Amino acid sequence: MSDPIAAGGAGEGTRAVRAGLPEPVKYEPTLPGPVFAAHFHLPGEPTGPYTYGRDENPTWTHLERAVGELEAPGLDGVETLVFASGMAAISSVLFSQLRAGDTAVLPSDGYQALALVRTQLEAYGIEVRTAPTGGDAQLTVLDGAKLLWIESPSNPGLDVCDIRRLVEAAHARGALVAVDNTLATPLGQRPLELGADFSVASGTKQLTGHGDVLLGYVTGRSGEPMTAVRRWRKIVGAIPGPMEAWLAHRSIATLQMRVDRQSATALAVAQALRARPEATGLRYPGLADDPSHQVASRQMRRFGCVVSFTLPTRARAERFLEELRLVDDATSFGGVRSTAERRGRWGGDAVPEGFIRLSVGAEDPEDLVTDVLRALEESAR
Repeated sequence: MSDPIAAGGAGEGTRAVRAGLPEPVKYEPTLPGPVFAAHFHLPGEPTGPYTYGRDENPTWTHLERAVGELEAPGLDGVETLVFASGMAAISSVLFSQLRAGDTAVLPSDGYQALALVRTQLEAYGIEVRTAPTGGDAQLTVLDGAKLLWIESPSNPGLDVCDIRRLVEAAHARGALVAVDNTLATPLGQRPLELGADFSVASGTKQLTGHGDVLLGYVTGRSGEPMTAVRRWRKIVGAIPGPMEAWLAHRSIATLQMRVDRQSATALAVAQALRARPEATGLRYPGLADDPSHQVASRQMRRFGCVVSFTLPTRARAERFLEELRLVDDATSFGGVRSTAERRGRWGGDAVPEGFIRLSVGAEDPEDLVTDVLRALEESAR
């Protein structure tokens, strides 16, 4: 009898609950605990899978299989590598694939740390071109590129591009394509099924969903590009601890339930905000009138947990955040507890001073909507 999970035929909840689990052994735990080992017994020739803790760890192996089963169910020749953080994963792809004289295309409206990455790439003699995510604008700067980096939906602006269209154009020009899948998660979209070479994400966010783990991963088609990513991880040692890997794997079991709840509530919050005149520039790809909704509907199965909007002034935004009772003023997103922040406080994002990024958690939708609307009323006084 075939394995429905390995073949990609199981439902997403079933896959999330069982992803990456080892074969059952009598009297052994369903999910083995973290393996804390810097080295392993290694008599004779090193022919086994585990030799040294910077290269491999059994706890990583289970997690990597789990992420691969979510990112590319039923696809052969795909592997996943886990990292100490999302930025470690991002850096591993960019710096393992590019050399002096190469050209990379990055989004101009992506995660703010990409600006730091750009500076470092240019210091190494790599040309960097940028264009916005919306309207597939990166198509205009692809010629001669070695690698295209896509972030869709973009963070924090929530623009969406046609991933398949960009992938086909990049491949026609001989470029590799990496997609930052952090905001969507594998249950929102699967970049490899859309043709991308790499799906990269910060597992710190909704994948693990409890705000207590720093983690990143790269899933890609087996071959020299992924071999180079693995080599980069070994060289720089950007590896997760076994406890973090185990916590991440444990958290994935509830991913489908969390994502469904958070996506539905995010839509409810966005619909409530749509009626508020002070909340301008409202963005959520799940709204039928959002500028990105049509293209998002073609490639996404869920629209994420983040809603963005702008209040009239910095002071109004800060009062709004102070008045919230069920939403913590914190950075990051994707956790079971709702968070929000005035994104402009960090600098680096081209957003107005009153711009709010709201990450919807797993609270009751009615309670959260009530809290957001009440905070808007109070902040106006």
